[in-house]
Amino acid sequence: MLHHKRVESLRKNYFDVFYVFFRAFAGLLFMQHGAQKLFGVLGGQAQLLFVNEGLRVFGINLFFLAGIIEFFGGLLIVIGLFTVPVSFFVAIEMILAYFIVHFPIAVSPAQNSGELALLYFIVFIFAMGPGKLSLDVILCNECVVKK
Repeated sequence: MLHHKRVESLRKNYFDVFYVFFRAFAGLLFMQHGAQKLFGVLGGQAQLLFVNEGLRVFGINLFFLAGIIEFFGGLLIVIGLFTVPVSFFVAIEMILAYFIVHFPIAVSPAQNSGELALLYFIVFIFAMGPGKLSLDVILCNECVVKK
């Protein structure tokens, strides 16, 4: 019981610090996927805006657009700027990625390698917001919903 009280006390006293690390870590990991698509780094292959192969809408490569959302959306989440709309937007991208890319392979995320897309969806839709330590709060203290 004593251990539980210490953990609960740490959680209450340092929630804002833990949350900023969580937000930054999630954003940095997300940025890596965008960097793979945009710059061809970290084992990825750079995508071009207009290509003749792959998934396209109106001639625009969806993987390139996903790279922009992932890299710059992740960056905004890391620094805590526009976190609520950005996290909602990237969550929608992740659920679309799951159903467009992974679901056609197999229904189960364990079989279609879609676990990460679903995990990012859950993180960004349920756990993301500016928190007290963010640029959102610094720039517009009354304008944002505080966590």
